[in-house]
Amino acid sequence: MNETLLEETIPGGGHASLIVKRGQSLRLTDVRGGANVAMLLFNAAEKSEHLNLPDTLKCQHTAKLTRGHCLYSDMGRVLAAIVADTCGWHDSLAGVSNAAEVFEKYGEGRYQELRNAFYRNGTDNLLVELGKWGLGLADLLMTLNLFSRVDVSDAGLLNFVRGNSQAGDYIELYAPMNTLVVLTAIQHPLDPNPEYAPKPVKLTLSDADAQTAEVCRTSCDENTRGFINTERFFL
Repeated sequence: MNETLLEETIPGGGHASLIVKRGQSLRLTDVRGGANVAMLLFNAAEKSEHLNLPDTLKCQHTAKLTRGHCLYSDMGRVLAAIVADTCGWHDSLAGVSNAAEVFEKYGEGRYQELRNAFYRNGTDNLLVELGKWGLGLADLLMTLNLFSRVDVSDAGLLNFVRGNSQAGDYIELYAPMNTLVVLTAIQHPLDPNPEYAPKPVKLTLSDADAQTAEVCRTSCDENTRGFINTERFFL
């Protein structure tokens, strides 16, 4: 059994960041159901290298990210591999909320009245975490929304799918390189719920067996090349 190195819960509206070292895995668990986690990924050794969602989708010929898929950087390296997933769909299209959107949707929720329950937004939360690593607004690029599903209509409209994630659903990411993971547990920008009610998510960091990533490495020829490209970085 792999050793658990860290376990913590990000409260709804909260944020966190950590380096998942090469050969470790990070499991994110939807504690109550209906969670959304906006996530950024970077090469921890060279933070100008970051998650590239268009390349991630293009090289694997899908917009439905789940077990067996890789999350690619703009250098063609694998920042993380999805080795387990009970949810089955994670949104790569709709981005993250900002302060104006949260105000328009939920009204004013100031710290002065609500204290720690004040209304947060994804953009500011991610910027707080990015600042801890010497990063800033220019590095707030492409976010992946874990646990959320967005469908695209024939007319090109984005439609949020309710009930995509249930309590206890999880996704597990294996790191074939040292990867900086930046997270916020915030409502999806297209979530139609008129109330501000972000859900908590549990993080579990563990040592992992490299064999667990074979389901991703061998799922298509592009991923085999992606892993080889990643391994060359450590030669």
